[in-house]
Amino acid sequence: MKIVLKILFLIFLIWMVIGIYLLNTNHEKSQIVMGLGVLYMSFILMPIFIYHRYKDGKYKKYIIDNNTNKES
Repeated sequence: MKIVLKILFLIFLIWMVIGIYLLNTNHEKSQIVMGLGVLYMSFILMPIFIYHRYKDGKYKKYIIDNNTNKES
C-alpha cells in the first residue's frame, strides 16, 4: 500500500508540474489540467491515504472517551 501511495503521489506531482508549465505558457487547456489534478488528489489520493493511515485503529488513542473520565 505504501508503494501505491508513493506512485499516486508522484503522479500527482508530475500532473501539477505539467499544469503549472501549461499555465505559464498560456495553454488553453491549462485550467482543465489543474482542475483535474485537484479532483484527482481530492477523490483518489486522499481517501486512499486516509484509509491506509487509519485502517489499523491507530486513531483510537486520539478519541476522548467520556465514560472513563466520569466520577461516581
